[in-house]
Amino acid sequence: MGRISEETRSQKEEAIRAATERLLRGELPPGGKCDLSTLAAEAGVTRTAFYPKKNRDGTVRHGPYQHLAEEFERRLKLLQDAGTVVDPRAAQIRRLKDKNAKLEERLKDQNTEIDELKEFQQLALSRIAAQHLEIERLRAEKVVGGKIAALPPRRSPVTGTIGSCS
Repeated sequence: MGRISEETRSQKEEAIRAATERLLRGELPPGGKCDLSTLAAEAGVTRTAFYPKKNRDGTVRHGPYQHLAEEFERRLKLLQDAGTVVDPRAAQIRRLKDKNAKLEERLKDQNTEIDELKEFQQLALSRIAAQHLEIERLRAEKVVGGKIAALPPRRSPVTGTIGSCS
């Protein structure tokens, strides 16, 4: 690509500056973001004009509009640091990431609680099984000659009266 005239360069720089102002005000085109790709498309220049170029001898030179891209990124960062939301999609992404982090924390807490409840359940079942075995052992001791020896009468846990408990 040949060199561009000063007039053309000046026109392109003005187009880039105007697009920069629109994007930083939040006037994004449909499907666009507040980034260099959208800036290039809005200004009518190629995106590669914002990046450094390599000469044939391997040395690096600035892209024709690299200084404007750096200015755009610097101003965008200042706005973001100040809390200004230029790109509503970026704000939505941030909000969704925060919500996702909260949900992950809740899930972690619930999994911890479930694990604790499973441990408690296992302990309770073990105790019930041990108590059942003890009851069976005590009943077996009361069997004399194939007959059950008299056991003390059972009290109702509800009424406290003596009677049969089923």
